[in-house]
Amino acid sequence: MAFEIGNPGLATTVQDQGRTGHYNVGIPQSGSMDQYSAELGNALVGNTAREAVLECTYLGPVVTTDSDTVVAVTGAPVEVKVNGEARPQWSRLLLKAGDQLSFGVIQGGTRYYIAVQGGIDVPEVLGSRSTYSLGGIGGFKGRKLEAGDVVPVGAPLGGGKLPPAETVPEEFRPIYAKEQEVRIVLGLYDHRLTDEGLANLLNEEWKVTPVADRMGLRYSGPGVKWEDREQPFGAGSDPSNIVDAGYAVGSIQIPGGTQPIILHRDAVSGGGYAMVGTVISADMDLVARAAPGTATRFVAVSLADALKARRDLAERRHKAWAALGANR
Repeated sequence: MAFEIGNPGLATTVQDQGRTGHYNVGIPQSGSMDQYSAELGNALVGNTAREAVLECTYLGPVVTTDSDTVVAVTGAPVEVKVNGEARPQWSRLLLKAGDQLSFGVIQGGTRYYIAVQGGIDVPEVLGSRSTYSLGGIGGFKGRKLEAGDVVPVGAPLGGGKLPPAETVPEEFRPIYAKEQEVRIVLGLYDHRLTDEGLANLLNEEWKVTPVADRMGLRYSGPGVKWEDREQPFGAGSDPSNIVDAGYAVGSIQIPGGTQPIILHRDAVSGGGYAMVGTVISADMDLVARAAPGTATRFVAVSLADALKARRDLAERRHKAWAALGANR
């Protein structure tokens, strides 16, 4: 079976859990920006967490199915329509051959997900079906979807058995707030900030700007200050420049001492800007949900705190799947 794409929306791509193990040669992990939401969509339609979904950014696509199938729409709040009639989000939807799935205006956040029973069945590239548009690999022909594309869908898993629950309970749905606290581990170069600069980073409010995509999100705020020094040989003239180093996913850079940038799923793996901190893995989905204008405060935590947060998120995922009666 397949989905035929009418209107492709703003930036609709195929994503899964991402391709790991190639960051050292400059190929980012990609994958769904909001892994939690994509995963629960898969749970609703009887997939494992690994199946590929469609990630929709702000304006969703118009999709027509050529066969009977089961879908679910999770993630940022948006009006879901089947043949023009409103349908619930975070719930399993049964589609008949010829049915058209479309969307209204997004009401918060940035991205939502279309999960389909059997998953989006594009070829794997380096172990993942995720789209890395800048490199032109993975997904549907290495790019975002276009009008007229026919996107293949895989066969249902486990004989098409669906979980008992048809809706994700409210307690397991993310909140799309206009204010966020994002936990970070300081380093490797926070020592290059002045006391005032570090205080601004941690104690002041920052807002997400419209300059945000799958590579990273830029924030605006009071700025920071860097310690004066003689730039080392090989570094640029920007006060935040260093001799090139590798970047962790979630790294925070502050070029020119003004606007922090959080590197996300499609970010480059190295370069010449100092990383003053790294968003903990448990909060990367939270960052992905932030729409332009979202007020953000960065909270420094220890590595032990970060590991506990990761365990807590894993437990929340486990409980959500158990509430649906689904198998990961």
